Amino acid sequence: MRYPRRALPALLLLPALALVPASSAWGHGPGHDRGHDVATVTTDVETPVLYDDDEGGNASGDDPAIWVHPDDADGSLVLATAKEGGLRVYDTAGDELQALAADPAPRADGVAGRYNNVDLAFGLTVGGETLDVAVVSDRYNDQLRLFAIDPDGADADTPLTEITAPEQPFLFQPDRAGVGSEQTAYGLAVWQDGADAYAVVTQEGTTRVATARLVPRADGTVGYADVEHLDLPASFDLPGGTTWTPCEEPGVGPQLEGLSVDQRTGTLYAAQEDVGLWRLALPLGSGEPRLVDEVTDFGVQDAYDPETEECAPADGSSQEDAVAANPFGGDLLTADAEGVDVYHGPGRTGYVIVSSQGDDTYAVYSTTGRNRALGSFRVAGTGGVDDVNGSDGLAVTHRPVGDFEAGLLVTHDEPETGADVEAGRGDATGFSYVGWDDVADALDLVVGTRAGNDPRFR
Repeated sequence: MRYPRRALPALLLLPALALVPASSAWGHGPGHDRGHDVATVTTDVETPVLYDDDEGGNASGDDPAIWVHPDDADGSLVLATAKEGGLRVYDTAGDELQALAADPAPRADGVAGRYNNVDLAFGLTVGGETLDVAVVSDRYNDQLRLFAIDPDGADADTPLTEITAPEQPFLFQPDRAGVGSEQTAYGLAVWQDGADAYAVVTQEGTTRVATARLVPRADGTVGYADVEHLDLPASFDLPGGTTWTPCEEPGVGPQLEGLSVDQRTGTLYAAQEDVGLWRLALPLGSGEPRLVDEVTDFGVQDAYDPETEECAPADGSSQEDAVAANPFGGDLLTADAEGVDVYHGPGRTGYVIVSSQGDDTYAVYSTTGRNRALGSFRVAGTGGVDDVNGSDGLAVTHRPVGDFEAGLLVTHDEPETGADVEAGRGDATGFSYVGWDDVADALDLVVGTRAGNDPRFR
């Protein structure tokens, strides 16, 4: 691994397996009952459905971010990636305000983009102006794309404008030929450390995480520099002397995607899809990563079947039976562990929300101490709105947003109802809005709203 440019305490270089202490969640015992109460919250706001086909512009929703207008809650925006379909901008009622194509990156070898994840940097000085900036991972160009947010928000004719500086470096691959492997920029979060802002990015198909310092330019564009990498484990020592490696298709490692930074402490939370939720100190390498919680089948020895292109228990048992007998898995996360975001509550209070895609639920953990698990919930649709299924990315804010006076959770959804879906038009995606007060009431959590929009400040 390589460490960031700032001076760090001397660290012993450890093999990947040694990065993982024996988790307190390991050792439930065979036959442990992983049943737990799952609360239900509701949504009656959803965005227009996106379709990943020619007619729909190959748009596949993935990851949202919430930009809160500092003076007018109704002027706030929800930004969302649509992969080859580019970006979408929605208002607080879920209506689409802007669709941005995934145009070719501004580079000599640039190709049309595939926008995977998005997050926000606040208060950057760009070309003499103070701007909030949307930062996006572009898989097809293995780089960051940057977009200025118009301070008028929902009232602006063009809420987002691209300001990516030309000829930015690849984040993970050495050259364009390597970018063709598609093991490129994937999950993303922004970390702001004093005057400096960084993008934290994961690599598709590997366990690698990178940081890149954002560099605003006098010409009104934003680039990045000082790319540093850290590899998380791909295999894990289990009690009893055995080793577990998550089952993946050949050539693919147990990747990470969902990321979020607790901006008050510089703590990164990262979801390794087939492993669980990690907690890491920033800068990368400045502390030992800790596995907060494991997916339910953590430790189940699976084998890959090339005919079905699926993994199944190597002993021939059903996945349900294997999980029930598994002494090492957690209770709340059913693979894939996907979207992650942090709710900044009053004082030191905060919550990490993680989408448990395998069972359409969301797990909640405290940001303090050992990140105690606080429960889980699912989202049911009301008033003709679809239940939330297959949840991927999510975003949450403790600021008032439109009619959501106690804060807002936005989550990816794979709709199962609607005329086009029921007529056979597949690959439908969208985003649903949930009031934070509903989540707080369901799990006995705190509501702590305040005006403004930068999560570093309360």
